Amino acid sequence: MGWEGTVKLCLIADGRSAIAQNWIRYLLKAGHEVHLVSSYPCDPTVLPVASLHIAPIAFSWFGSQSVKQNSVPSETVGEAQRWMTLTKKACLPLCSHVRHWLGPLDVYRYVGRIRQLLTRLQPELVHAMRIPFEGMLAAEALQGQQTPLIVSVWGNDFTLHAQGSPLIGYLTKRTLARADGLHPDCHRDLTLAHQWGFAASKPAVVLPSGGGIQTDLFRPGSVEHLWAERLAIPSGTPVVLNPRGIRGYVRNDTFFQAIPLVLKSKPSVIFLGLAMQEARMAHDWVERLSIAHAVRLLPAVSRPEMAALFRLADVAVSPSEHDGTPNTLLESMACGAFPVAGNIESVREWLDDGVNGLLCDQRSPESLAAAILRALEDHELRKRAEVHNQRLIAERAEHLAVMTQAEAFYRQFCHPLTDSHVNTAH
Repeated sequence: MGWEGTVKLCLIADGRSAIAQNWIRYLLKAGHEVHLVSSYPCDPTVLPVASLHIAPIAFSWFGSQSVKQNSVPSETVGEAQRWMTLTKKACLPLCSHVRHWLGPLDVYRYVGRIRQLLTRLQPELVHAMRIPFEGMLAAEALQGQQTPLIVSVWGNDFTLHAQGSPLIGYLTKRTLARADGLHPDCHRDLTLAHQWGFAASKPAVVLPSGGGIQTDLFRPGSVEHLWAERLAIPSGTPVVLNPRGIRGYVRNDTFFQAIPLVLKSKPSVIFLGLAMQEARMAHDWVERLSIAHAVRLLPAVSRPEMAALFRLADVAVSPSEHDGTPNTLLESMACGAFPVAGNIESVREWLDDGVNGLLCDQRSPESLAAAILRALEDHELRKRAEVHNQRLIAERAEHLAVMTQAEAFYRQFCHPLTDSHVNTAH
């Protein structure tokens, strides 16, 4: 599967992220030696990496979840637990605006430590799975070093974060200048990367950021009756799912304000808000609009549960202002839910309006409501879109095919290790 032999990799990523975990699990299964520097305190029991190191950059230790001890080396667990103690003492998480201004400064507190770690580990390749702040940390730690650096670009890195403060913009340029290879998840971000200073002569590969869709899990199928019963949804009731949770760049105000507009024409529709159960803002919208009878605010769920919810849904909405290729968009398409999304350039790389989904003005409740109603009323459009999207996922986003391409991209930067894990010189 990929290389013959083992490659020693260091990933700098949010160890809690399903995207990072999906990527790492593949690499581990393929036999590679993976060391993880997590930018957030995370549970060391989740992934059997060769070593786990916590670098809670940009104040990420505010509001993080607890870490459990297992067979990971005691110094790693102690490190995580120490940061978790600080977390419990924190009163309020820092807002994104403050992180934009102070987060880059906090990165520099860890540069020397990560440089020493990489010198000790001697990985053949470092892969940072986002520009702010993981890519920034990696780029600064590797300044003047020969170890190759690949940086992944997520959908907000350029359109939102890079413009959040002058220092983030400066460090974005430094990260792209140091990166030897780039992994954006949409062609728009490759174009923007060149504008921000990534040399067009350097290698790049456009692949879904989560490593593609595991089609044995995210697939069409019969409606999950257990979920329908749990949510008190009668058989045959139209279901609209918002899987995006509470994110600053997702227009959930548009989503909630569109609900009463849809209900005027189709009063039986049920709306599901994923990862919104604990969000005060979501409850306030529901109460203010008197739509509690039609809305189910759900907690965060496991990947199998998410797949089941996509199969339950007729329509999946993503009213986002800033995005690359949302993993939930691809997952909904793979499961047969009809996608309705904000009309942004990166999403148009996947959705052809009126063919395999519908695009709307993410700022307009009327536009979103009209798209939802059209999708619910046009059964033939949904059927054609499901066939189209199954083919699209198979061609461009199937997990094994995507990760095989990722391995081939890695191969451009490093040489296989021998079975004794002796690192080749870089």
